[in-house]
Amino acid sequence: MLFLPAAALCCLCSALVTMAAEQLIQEDLTLTRRVGQSVSFSCGGINKCDDDYILWYQKKEKETFKLIFAFHKDSGEVPPVFENNTFAGVNKGKGWELVIKDINLNHSATYYCSCLKAAPHRRGYPYPIFGSGTKLSVTDEQVVKPVVSVYPAASRAHLEGNSSLLCVASAMFPPLVQFSWKRQKKNGGEAEELPPAEGEQLELREAGRTIAIRMLDGSHSDTYKYSCWVKHEGGTVEARTQQELPAPAASCPPEREPADLPALQPADLSFQSQCRVKLLCLLYTVLIVKSLVYCCGLSLLMMLTNKGASTNCTHAD
Repeated sequence: MLFLPAAALCCLCSALVTMAAEQLIQEDLTLTRRVGQSVSFSCGGINKCDDDYILWYQKKEKETFKLIFAFHKDSGEVPPVFENNTFAGVNKGKGWELVIKDINLNHSATYYCSCLKAAPHRRGYPYPIFGSGTKLSVTDEQVVKPVVSVYPAASRAHLEGNSSLLCVASAMFPPLVQFSWKRQKKNGGEAEELPPAEGEQLELREAGRTIAIRMLDGSHSDTYKYSCWVKHEGGTVEARTQQELPAPAASCPPEREPADLPALQPADLSFQSQCRVKLLCLLYTVLIVKSLVYCCGLSLLMMLTNKGASTNCTHAD
């Protein structure tokens, strides 16, 4: 019986991965407008939808999702219940988009598009798929591009041949950004985007900056130069410097000391230490939560077993 929760968890993870791969595409992370202006939200990938209508949800901080609008994905027809003067649908050539004609402060929120997709088997009910969301900021502040830098998150004494890079985006408005990585072989060649599946990434957000720590697999035999790219409403920004990570066989000579690291300012070293401490705290927290969940599940299982045994003894008497 102890294997049942693990099997259920595996099935849930598989379903979440499938749903994530099927999500709709909202290319804009954030949009910034002033009161009285208009704004439109795009939604791509609607060919995955098996229903005829695209639904739009509004999510404000500390509030639940609210269905605000819907229109036919081909004709743009709006159901009578959603006909109003605030939201509308407009055909931009690539498809229909949600439009807010006259923005006010109350429209500051994150907007998600959604539709229904048929289950893979005939008897299954359709399930909703969503976009990643676009956050609307209604303010007079100007959009400011982030300042981006990248450097090793640890020394070159890589653990088990692996390595990590740290990319920092700071001084931007709005604060939401999206990280991506590119690599180029040391001996030349075109830069290629690092696939999301190659290496794990952890993101930390704090006031004024966002940090991405990318764990890299050191099993390859080539030496690459890595650069960090940050997508922002103000445009895509590349890190000011590139970092070169050597192949595992050349990365840890026994005589070499970590003194060959690029010269960093004391503030950078302190910042790296803070990030490593936060990463360790996060990992320990996850381990503690997993242990508590396992203990609670085991205790519940023992209670149910004892209760069943006592019930059988009562019936026997």
